[in-house]
Amino acid sequence: MGSILKPERGLAWGGAVAGAVLGLLAPAATATPALAAAFDDCAAEAASQWEAGFETIGKDLSGIDTKAAIAACQKALKADDSSMQVKTWLGRAYYADSQDSKAVPLLEEAAKDGNLLALATFGDMLVMGTGIDKDMERGAGLLQEAADQGFAPAQNSLGLSYDYGDGVDQDYYQAQRWYRAAAEQGLPRAESNLGLMYQEGLGLERDYIAAAAWFGRAADHGDASGQVNLGKLYQDGLGVEIDNERAAELYEKAADQGDMYGLNNLGFLKENGLGVDEDLEAAAELYEKAADQDFALAQHNLALLYEDGRGVVQDYDKAMELYEKAANGGELRAAVNLGLLYLNGTGTDVDYAKALQWTQMAADGGQPIGQNNMGHIYENGLGVKADKDEALHWYQLSADQGYELGIDNLTRLQNAGEDAATTDDGVETPTTTSAPKTKSKDKISN
Repeated sequence: MGSILKPERGLAWGGAVAGAVLGLLAPAATATPALAAAFDDCAAEAASQWEAGFETIGKDLSGIDTKAAIAACQKALKADDSSMQVKTWLGRAYYADSQDSKAVPLLEEAAKDGNLLALATFGDMLVMGTGIDKDMERGAGLLQEAADQGFAPAQNSLGLSYDYGDGVDQDYYQAQRWYRAAAEQGLPRAESNLGLMYQEGLGLERDYIAAAAWFGRAADHGDASGQVNLGKLYQDGLGVEIDNERAAELYEKAADQGDMYGLNNLGFLKENGLGVDEDLEAAAELYEKAADQDFALAQHNLALLYEDGRGVVQDYDKAMELYEKAANGGELRAAVNLGLLYLNGTGTDVDYAKALQWTQMAADGGQPIGQNNMGHIYENGLGVKADKDEALHWYQLSADQGYELGIDNLTRLQNAGEDAATTDDGVETPTTTSAPKTKSKDKISN
């Protein structure tokens, strides 16, 4: 679970200190004190910690003071307009400031010159279609070029491309191979991504203990995704003993970074009093922070609280608004619950057409509760012509997924006469849940 994000790019440049790198960029005769100072100022503001020689002063993209970085690097580029290193850093600063149109030409030029930071950054922009028309194949090629030279952020990015089939054929073995190459260099997001491959058994044998070890490394490095993923292992007891207190600690660390998965999952524990004291108001606040990031699951969980008036003042309109956002965001349980509100006239007028619309969305998406509820609608002729065969079809699909109420309804209807009808117990409302482990396809983050 957790948002697995992509590290950004750094340049593996020969040299241990900024001054030594400058010596590679310009003849000694032109490396005046003013030029060296301008270069160093730009490096201090916009270099990546994954660049050789800049490990101690480099920073994540999110840590760049864009105003200061742009000013410093513009000055450095004015002092030496041929420096591909400076062009890369200025492009990175523009990108961090969402000035994509200014970032693209600088990074593209430096990438053509072989600058690893530029190759990785521009490659990711092409894969994601950020500031430029999407070209996954070209982007993956640039990532490959930098990854082959040992640049950890590009290795992790290339792993994601293989993981999702972005510009290359999907290949889990290659994905875990590149994640591992970056993880062994200490890249936190790669450590978490490799842990997910072990957890899911993708490209290698499933191994929850190994997954926990890699998540632990990422968590120790302060990576929110690693913290969330390790917390979920503790919550579920996979490879470790169930320990909700430890899960809560890890989720809180991720939540403190604003991570939507950590916020949602900590809210889930607080709502249910797992590893922490039950605190419905705090749970609602956490869900809301995650929901504000358009996290569909958190929107669903918050909607449930508004529907029931738990931790918040009961508000059916707010619940329906959140359910609809969550459903349109892909959370099928929210579609089930919204359908039930219309089906039962809870907080709104009975509207069988809308009940069918939202329940159908969930059922067509393979949600077993939605499939069961579709069976209920057709069995009882709620806004549709009663159709036992259609009801049996939906109950069967639900039962095939092991959903107990679907199994019960299927068995009952198979054994009943033509006039059999379900009661209100024939449908169910999905409840709150914590998030599954996921990888985010955000290519530029760390």
